[in-house]
Amino acid sequence: QVQLVESGGGLVQAGDSLTLSCAASGRTDSIYRMAWFRQAPGKEREFVVVISWSRGGTYYPDSVKGRFTISRDNAKNTVYLQMTSLKPDDTAVYYCAAAFRPSGSLNWLQGTYDYWGQGTQVTVSS
Repeated sequence: QVQLVESGGGLVQAGDSLTLSCAASGRTDSIYRMAWFRQAPGKEREFVVVISWSRGGTYYPDSVKGRFTISRDNAKNTVYLQMTSLKPDDTAVYYCAAAFRPSGSLNWLQGTYDYWGQGTQVTVSS
């Protein structure tokens, strides 16, 4: 199993930056990819970004491309999400997820991830 713990959420103003962290423990040597998802009130959980654990390749949807950056520190088993130019629409609970297998073009699907963190709240005021 893998345990994921997110941190770094908070209340910020529009235009501000914020960095989230996701610390993994347990069978981290089996992780193939990690991702961030988010869920706004009343909405479905949304894919934010994915990173290959070994190669570092990333994929961003247009909604966050150019504003969000994912990175990893394999030595610390930690993934980071740097968020800039935050907008009120970015308000959500942000979740970290890990998968043991590749999924090709389906990296954005929640069901392809094996483990999830408890989430961290990000609130962006206008």
